[in-house]
Amino acid sequence: MADVEIKVPSLGESESEATLVSWLKAEGDAVAVDDVLAEIESDKITMEITALDAGILKTIYKQADEMVEPGEVVAIVDTSAAHKPVKQATKKSTKTIKPEVVIESQEEAQKEAKAVVKTLLEKPEQAEGTLESKVETNIEKVNVFSEERLEKRVAMSGLRKRIATRLKDAQNTAAMLTTFNEVNMQAVMDLRARYKDSFKEKHGVNLGFMSFFVKACAHASFQFPAINAFIDGEETVYHNYMDVGVAVSTEKGLIVPVLRDVGQLGYAEIEQGIASLAGKARDGGLVPGDLKGGTFSITNGGVFGSLLSTPILNPPQSAILGMHTIQKRPIAENDQVVIRPMMYLALTYDHRLIDGREAVQFLVSVKEYLEQPGMALLDL
Repeated sequence: MADVEIKVPSLGESESEATLVSWLKAEGDAVAVDDVLAEIESDKITMEITALDAGILKTIYKQADEMVEPGEVVAIVDTSAAHKPVKQATKKSTKTIKPEVVIESQEEAQKEAKAVVKTLLEKPEQAEGTLESKVETNIEKVNVFSEERLEKRVAMSGLRKRIATRLKDAQNTAAMLTTFNEVNMQAVMDLRARYKDSFKEKHGVNLGFMSFFVKACAHASFQFPAINAFIDGEETVYHNYMDVGVAVSTEKGLIVPVLRDVGQLGYAEIEQGIASLAGKARDGGLVPGDLKGGTFSITNGGVFGSLLSTPILNPPQSAILGMHTIQKRPIAENDQVVIRPMMYLALTYDHRLIDGREAVQFLVSVKEYLEQPGMALLDL
Protein backbone atom coordinates (compact mmCIF):
# COMPACT_ATOMS: atom_id res chain seq x y z
CA MET A 1 0.00 0.00 0.00
CA ALA A 2 1.42 3.43 -1.01
CA ASP A 3 -0.09 6.29 0.94
CA VAL A 4 0.32 9.82 -0.39
CA GLU A 5 -0.33 12.79 1.86
CA ILE A 6 -2.62 15.55 0.65
CA LYS A 7 -1.39 18.86 2.02
CA VAL A 8 -2.70 22.40 2.12
CA PRO A 9 -0.87 24.48 -0.51
CA SER A 10 0.95 27.72 0.18
CA LEU A 11 -1.50 30.54 0.76
CA GLY A 12 0.82 33.36 -0.20
CA GLU A 13 2.22 36.40 1.52
CA SER A 14 1.07 37.00 5.13
CA GLU A 15 -1.47 34.15 4.98
CA SER A 16 -1.12 31.65 7.82
CA GLU A 17 -4.46 29.86 7.86
CA ALA A 18 -7.56 29.10 5.82
CA THR A 19 -10.97 27.51 6.15
CA LEU A 20 -11.68 24.16 4.53
CA VAL A 21 -14.86 25.05 2.68
CA SER A 22 -15.91 21.69 1.25
CA TRP A 23 -14.83 18.24 0.13
CA LEU A 24 -15.66 17.33 -3.46
CA LYS A 25 -14.63 13.72 -2.86
CA ALA A 26 -15.59 11.35 -0.06
CA GLU A 27 -13.59 8.59 1.61
CA GLY A 28 -13.53 5.58 -0.72
CA ASP A 29 -13.93 7.64 -3.90
CA ALA A 30 -11.68 7.01 -6.87
CA VAL A 31 -9.24 9.83 -7.52
CA ALA A 32 -7.55 10.74 -10.80
CA VAL A 33 -4.54 13.00 -11.26
CA ASP A 34 -5.56 16.69 -11.05
CA ASP A 35 -8.99 15.86 -9.60
CA VAL A 36 -10.20 18.60 -7.29
CA LEU A 37 -10.47 17.06 -3.83
CA ALA A 38 -11.42 20.04 -1.71
CA GLU A 39 -11.75 23.80 -1.64
CA ILE A 40 -10.20 26.10 0.93
CA GLU A 41 -10.79 29.79 1.55
CA SER A 42 -8.15 32.08 2.98
CA ASP A 43 -8.58 35.68 4.03
CA LYS A 44 -8.11 36.75 0.42
CA ILE A 45 -8.86 33.98 -2.05
CA THR A 46 -10.45 30.59 -2.62
CA MET A 47 -8.13 27.77 -3.71
CA GLU A 48 -8.50 24.17 -4.79
CA ILE A 49 -6.64 21.18 -3.38
CA THR A 50 -5.95 18.76 -6.21
CA ALA A 51 -4.68 15.21 -6.39
CA LEU A 52 -1.12 14.71 -7.61
CA ASP A 53 -1.54 10.92 -7.89
CA ALA A 54 -4.33 8.57 -8.87
CA GLY A 55 -5.81 6.17 -6.36
CA ILE A 56 -8.47 5.98 -3.68
CA LEU A 57 -9.20 8.71 -1.16
CA LYS A 58 -8.42 6.65 1.91
CA THR A 59 -8.72 9.02 4.87
CA ILE A 60 -9.96 12.55 5.46
CA TYR A 61 -8.46 14.27 8.50
CA LYS A 62 -10.10 17.69 8.30
CA GLN A 63 -13.80 18.36 7.85
CA ALA A 64 -15.63 21.25 6.24
CA ASP A 65 -15.53 24.54 8.18
CA GLU A 66 -12.36 23.55 10.06
CA MET A 67 -9.27 25.76 10.00
CA VAL A 68 -6.17 24.50 8.19
CA GLU A 69 -2.60 25.73 7.79
CA PRO A 70 -0.19 25.68 4.82
CA GLY A 71 1.56 22.32 4.63
CA GLU A 72 -0.92 20.60 6.93
CA VAL A 73 -1.97 17.07 5.93
CA VAL A 74 -5.71 16.98 5.38
CA ALA A 75 -6.14 13.60 3.69
CA ILE A 76 -4.45 10.40 2.47
CA VAL A 77 -4.70 8.89 -1.03
CA ASP A 78 -3.92 5.19 -1.46
CA THR A 79 -2.10 5.05 -4.80
CA SER A 80 -1.68 1.26 -4.75
CA ALA A 81 -5.32 0.99 -5.76
CA ALA A 82 -4.83 3.13 -8.86
CA HIS A 83 -4.41 0.12 -11.17
CA LYS A 84 -7.43 -1.70 -9.79
CA PRO A 85 -10.83 -1.24 -11.43
CA VAL A 86 -12.96 0.79 -9.08
CA LYS A 87 -16.41 2.19 -9.26
CA GLN A 88 -16.31 5.95 -9.53
CA ALA A 89 -18.30 7.29 -6.64
CA THR A 90 -20.64 10.17 -7.05
CA LYS A 91 -19.02 13.45 -6.16
CA LYS A 92 -20.16 14.78 -2.86
CA SER A 93 -20.05 18.37 -1.90
CA THR A 94 -20.90 20.24 1.23
CA LYS A 95 -21.37 23.43 -0.73
CA THR A 96 -24.54 25.31 0.04
CA ILE A 97 -26.53 26.04 -3.06
CA LYS A 98 -27.16 29.72 -3.43
CA PRO A 99 -30.91 29.99 -3.35
CA GLU A 100 -33.18 32.43 -5.10
CA VAL A 101 -36.78 33.43 -4.61
CA VAL A 102 -38.97 32.47 -7.56
CA ILE A 103 -41.89 34.87 -7.64
CA GLU A 104 -45.01 33.85 -9.53
CA SER A 105 -47.42 36.03 -7.57
CA GLN A 106 -46.79 38.50 -4.81
CA GLU A 107 -48.99 36.78 -2.25
CA GLU A 108 -47.67 33.31 -3.00
CA ALA A 109 -44.05 34.47 -2.93
CA GLN A 110 -44.49 36.25 0.38
CA LYS A 111 -46.19 33.29 1.99
CA GLU A 112 -43.59 30.79 0.75
CA ALA A 113 -40.68 33.05 1.61
CA LYS A 114 -41.91 33.50 5.18
CA ALA A 115 -42.19 29.76 5.62
CA VAL A 116 -38.70 29.09 4.34
CA VAL A 117 -37.13 31.89 6.36
CA LYS A 118 -38.72 30.47 9.50
CA THR A 119 -37.35 27.02 8.65
CA LEU A 120 -33.87 28.39 8.02
CA LEU A 121 -33.84 30.15 11.34
CA GLU A 122 -35.47 27.53 13.53
CA LYS A 123 -34.50 24.26 11.83
CA PRO A 124 -31.58 24.86 9.48
CA GLU A 125 -31.00 21.12 9.08
CA GLN A 126 -34.37 20.85 7.35
CA ALA A 127 -33.83 23.83 5.06
CA GLU A 128 -31.78 21.89 2.50
CA GLY A 129 -34.83 19.92 1.47
CA THR A 130 -36.60 23.09 0.41
CA LEU A 131 -33.87 23.80 -2.12
CA GLU A 132 -35.21 21.06 -4.36
CA SER A 133 -38.68 22.55 -4.38
CA LYS A 134 -39.99 25.23 -6.66
CA VAL A 135 -39.24 27.99 -4.20
CA GLU A 136 -35.54 28.33 -3.39
CA THR A 137 -34.43 30.78 -0.74
CA ASN A 138 -31.42 32.76 0.39
CA ILE A 139 -31.58 34.21 3.87
CA GLU A 140 -29.34 37.06 2.73
CA LYS A 141 -31.62 37.96 -0.17
CA VAL A 142 -35.07 37.46 1.29
CA ASN A 143 -36.43 40.55 3.00
CA VAL A 144 -39.77 39.73 4.55
CA PHE A 145 -41.45 41.92 7.13
CA SER A 146 -43.95 40.20 9.36
CA GLU A 147 -45.41 40.29 12.83
CA GLU A 148 -43.08 37.48 13.86
CA ARG A 149 -39.71 39.02 14.81
CA LEU A 150 -36.82 36.80 13.72
CA GLU A 151 -33.07 37.21 13.65
CA LYS A 152 -30.15 35.08 12.51
CA ARG A 153 -26.51 35.14 13.50
CA VAL A 154 -24.03 34.24 10.76
CA ALA A 155 -20.31 33.82 11.36
CA MET A 156 -18.14 36.29 9.43
CA SER A 157 -16.15 34.73 6.61
CA GLY A 158 -12.38 34.74 6.77
CA LEU A 159 -12.27 37.25 3.94
CA ARG A 160 -14.67 39.64 5.68
CA LYS A 161 -12.71 39.41 8.93
CA ARG A 162 -9.50 40.12 7.05
CA ILE A 163 -11.05 43.14 5.34
CA ALA A 164 -12.25 44.47 8.68
CA THR A 165 -8.80 44.05 10.24
CA ARG A 166 -6.91 45.68 7.39
CA LEU A 167 -9.24 48.67 7.15
CA LYS A 168 -9.05 49.29 10.89
CA ASP A 169 -5.27 48.92 10.82
CA ALA A 170 -5.14 51.53 8.05
CA GLN A 171 -7.14 53.96 10.18
CA ASN A 172 -5.00 53.31 13.25
CA THR A 173 -1.65 53.62 11.43
CA ALA A 174 -1.84 56.12 8.56
CA ALA A 175 -2.65 59.80 8.79
CA MET A 176 -5.32 59.61 6.09
CA LEU A 177 -6.53 62.69 4.33
CA THR A 178 -8.66 62.99 1.17
CA THR A 179 -8.54 65.63 -1.53
CA PHE A 180 -11.16 66.02 -4.25
CA ASN A 181 -11.43 67.24 -7.80
CA GLU A 182 -13.70 66.72 -10.77
CA VAL A 183 -12.93 65.74 -14.34
CA ASN A 184 -14.75 66.44 -17.57
CA MET A 185 -15.07 63.01 -19.19
CA GLN A 186 -16.23 64.33 -22.60
CA ALA A 187 -12.89 63.78 -24.37
CA VAL A 188 -12.52 60.22 -23.08
CA MET A 189 -16.13 59.37 -23.90
CA ASP A 190 -15.77 60.77 -27.44
CA LEU A 191 -12.59 58.74 -27.92
CA ARG A 192 -14.27 55.57 -26.70
CA ALA A 193 -17.33 56.12 -28.87
CA ARG A 194 -15.17 56.60 -31.95
CA TYR A 195 -12.84 53.66 -31.54
CA LYS A 196 -14.56 51.14 -29.23
CA ASP A 197 -15.71 48.81 -32.04
CA SER A 198 -12.37 48.68 -33.85
CA PHE A 199 -10.57 48.39 -30.51
CA LYS A 200 -12.61 45.37 -29.50
CA GLU A 201 -12.28 43.79 -32.92
CA LYS A 202 -8.50 44.07 -32.82
CA HIS A 203 -7.80 43.33 -29.16
CA GLY A 204 -10.79 41.18 -28.13
CA VAL A 205 -11.64 43.32 -25.12
CA ASN A 206 -13.80 46.38 -24.47
CA LEU A 207 -12.22 49.80 -24.19
CA GLY A 208 -13.33 50.83 -20.71
CA PHE A 209 -12.67 53.85 -18.55
CA MET A 210 -10.28 52.09 -16.20
CA SER A 211 -7.37 51.95 -18.66
CA PHE A 212 -7.47 55.74 -19.04
CA PHE A 213 -7.33 56.21 -15.28
CA VAL A 214 -4.54 53.68 -14.85
CA LYS A 215 -2.45 55.40 -17.53
CA ALA A 216 -3.22 58.81 -16.04
CA CYS A 217 -2.09 57.72 -12.57
CA ALA A 218 1.09 56.13 -13.92
CA HIS A 219 1.88 59.31 -15.84
CA ALA A 220 1.24 61.58 -12.85
CA SER A 221 3.29 59.39 -10.49
CA PHE A 222 6.47 60.20 -12.43
CA GLN A 223 6.04 63.81 -11.36
CA PHE A 224 5.06 62.95 -7.78
CA PRO A 225 6.87 59.72 -6.81
CA ALA A 226 5.75 59.85 -3.17
CA ILE A 227 2.26 58.85 -4.34
CA ASN A 228 3.74 55.53 -5.48
CA ALA A 229 5.90 54.99 -2.38
CA PHE A 230 5.32 53.67 1.13
CA ILE A 231 6.76 53.94 4.61
CA ASP A 232 8.78 51.02 5.98
CA GLY A 233 9.84 51.70 9.55
CA GLU A 234 11.90 54.88 9.40
CA GLU A 235 12.53 54.62 5.67
CA THR A 236 10.56 55.57 2.57
CA VAL A 237 10.53 53.00 -0.23
CA TYR A 238 10.24 54.48 -3.72
CA HIS A 239 9.55 52.51 -6.91
CA ASN A 240 10.50 53.00 -10.54
CA TYR A 241 7.45 50.95 -11.48
CA MET A 242 3.78 51.06 -10.63
CA ASP A 243 1.76 47.96 -9.70
CA VAL A 244 -1.88 48.98 -9.42
CA GLY A 245 -4.35 47.19 -7.19
CA VAL A 246 -7.77 47.26 -8.87
CA ALA A 247 -10.59 46.81 -6.38
CA VAL A 248 -13.08 44.13 -7.48
CA SER A 249 -16.37 43.56 -5.68
CA THR A 250 -17.29 39.87 -5.34
CA GLU A 251 -20.00 37.97 -3.47
CA LYS A 252 -17.47 37.29 -0.71
CA GLY A 253 -16.31 40.88 -0.36
CA LEU A 254 -13.82 43.33 -1.80
CA ILE A 255 -10.71 41.82 -3.38
CA VAL A 256 -7.81 43.85 -4.77
CA PRO A 257 -5.81 41.90 -7.39
CA VAL A 258 -2.71 43.62 -8.73
CA LEU A 259 -1.93 44.64 -12.32
CA ARG A 260 1.85 44.76 -12.76
CA ASP A 261 4.08 47.35 -14.49
CA VAL A 262 1.22 49.49 -15.76
CA GLY A 263 3.62 52.22 -16.85
CA GLN A 264 4.89 49.91 -19.58
CA LEU A 265 1.49 48.65 -20.72
CA GLY A 266 -0.70 49.94 -23.50
CA TYR A 267 -4.43 50.51 -23.21
CA ALA A 268 -5.26 47.08 -24.67
CA GLU A 269 -2.87 45.29 -22.30
CA ILE A 270 -4.34 47.14 -19.32
CA GLU A 271 -7.92 46.29 -20.32
CA GLN A 272 -7.00 42.64 -20.94
CA GLY A 273 -5.18 42.42 -17.62
CA ILE A 274 -8.05 43.97 -15.67
CA ALA A 275 -10.63 41.74 -17.36
CA SER A 276 -8.55 38.65 -16.57
CA LEU A 277 -8.06 39.57 -12.91
CA ALA A 278 -11.69 40.55 -12.41
CA GLY A 279 -12.87 37.28 -13.96
CA LYS A 280 -10.58 35.21 -11.76
CA ALA A 281 -11.62 37.18 -8.67
CA ARG A 282 -15.31 36.50 -9.25
CA ASP A 283 -14.76 32.86 -10.23
CA GLY A 284 -12.44 32.10 -7.32
CA GLY A 285 -9.48 31.54 -9.63
CA LEU A 286 -7.00 33.99 -8.12
CA VAL A 287 -3.66 32.63 -6.92
CA PRO A 288 -1.60 34.20 -4.11
CA GLY A 289 0.70 35.92 -6.61
CA ASP A 290 -2.24 37.90 -8.02
CA LEU A 291 -2.68 39.65 -4.67
CA LYS A 292 0.90 40.29 -3.60
CA GLY A 293 2.41 43.74 -3.57
CA GLY A 294 0.79 46.69 -5.20
CA THR A 295 2.15 50.23 -4.96
CA PHE A 296 -1.08 52.14 -5.64
CA SER A 297 -4.80 51.32 -5.79
CA ILE A 298 -7.86 52.42 -7.74
CA THR A 299 -11.43 51.78 -6.68
CA ASN A 300 -14.51 52.55 -8.76
CA GLY A 301 -17.60 53.16 -6.67
CA GLY A 302 -19.21 54.72 -9.70
CA VAL A 303 -20.26 51.33 -11.04
CA PHE A 304 -22.66 51.14 -8.08
CA GLY A 305 -23.86 54.73 -8.47
CA SER A 306 -21.63 56.43 -5.88
CA LEU A 307 -21.41 60.17 -6.49
CA LEU A 308 -18.70 60.89 -3.93
CA SER A 309 -16.79 58.93 -1.29
CA THR A 310 -13.52 58.83 0.66
CA PRO A 311 -11.67 55.57 -0.08
CA ILE A 312 -9.52 53.95 2.61
CA LEU A 313 -5.87 53.14 2.04
CA ASN A 314 -4.71 49.62 1.26
CA PRO A 315 -1.63 49.30 3.55
CA PRO A 316 1.28 49.67 3.14
CA GLN A 317 0.37 51.79 0.11
CA SER A 318 0.29 55.54 0.61
CA ALA A 319 -2.46 56.55 -1.83
CA ILE A 320 -5.66 55.32 -3.45
CA LEU A 321 -7.77 56.93 -6.17
CA GLY A 322 -11.55 56.78 -5.97
CA MET A 323 -13.57 56.98 -9.19
CA HIS A 324 -17.28 57.82 -9.11
CA THR A 325 -20.34 57.84 -11.28
CA ILE A 326 -20.42 60.03 -14.38
CA GLN A 327 -23.19 62.57 -14.16
CA LYS A 328 -24.16 65.31 -16.58
CA ARG A 329 -23.85 68.69 -14.88
CA PRO A 330 -23.75 72.34 -15.97
CA ILE A 331 -20.23 73.79 -15.96
CA ALA A 332 -18.59 76.99 -17.18
CA GLU A 333 -16.62 76.50 -20.38
CA ASN A 334 -15.22 79.47 -22.32
CA ASP A 335 -17.48 81.73 -20.27
CA GLN A 336 -20.51 79.73 -21.36
CA VAL A 337 -22.66 77.38 -19.30
CA VAL A 338 -22.65 73.95 -20.94
CA ILE A 339 -23.71 70.44 -19.96
CA ARG A 340 -20.84 67.98 -19.66
CA PRO A 341 -20.38 64.42 -18.30
CA MET A 342 -18.54 65.04 -15.04
CA MET A 343 -16.95 62.70 -12.52
CA TYR A 344 -15.77 63.48 -9.01
CA LEU A 345 -12.34 62.10 -8.14
CA ALA A 346 -11.09 61.44 -4.60
CA LEU A 347 -7.49 60.81 -3.63
CA THR A 348 -6.93 59.48 -0.13
CA TYR A 349 -3.28 59.69 0.91
CA ASP A 350 -1.02 59.13 3.90
CA HIS A 351 -0.18 62.60 5.16
CA ARG A 352 2.84 61.21 7.01
CA LEU A 353 4.58 60.83 3.65
CA ILE A 354 2.65 62.93 1.15
CA ASP A 355 2.16 66.66 1.58
CA GLY A 356 -1.12 68.27 0.63
CA ARG A 357 0.56 70.12 -2.24
CA GLU A 358 1.80 66.89 -3.80
CA ALA A 359 -1.58 65.18 -3.41
CA VAL A 360 -3.49 68.08 -4.96
CA GLN A 361 -1.05 68.46 -7.84
CA PHE A 362 -1.09 64.72 -8.51
CA LEU A 363 -4.88 64.77 -8.77
CA VAL A 364 -4.76 67.85 -11.02
CA SER A 365 -2.28 66.03 -13.26
CA VAL A 366 -4.64 63.03 -13.48
CA LYS A 367 -7.50 65.41 -14.33
CA GLU A 368 -5.50 67.13 -17.10
CA TYR A 369 -4.37 63.81 -18.57
CA LEU A 370 -7.98 62.60 -18.79
CA GLU A 371 -9.36 65.83 -20.20
CA GLN A 372 -6.59 65.96 -22.81
CA PRO A 373 -5.83 62.33 -23.82
CA GLY A 374 -3.49 63.60 -26.54
CA MET A 375 -0.91 64.34 -23.85
CA ALA A 376 -0.09 60.62 -23.84
CA LEU A 377 0.88 60.69 -27.51
CA LEU A 378 3.01 63.81 -27.06
CA ASP A 379 4.61 62.49 -23.84
CA LEU A 380 3.82 65.71 -21.99
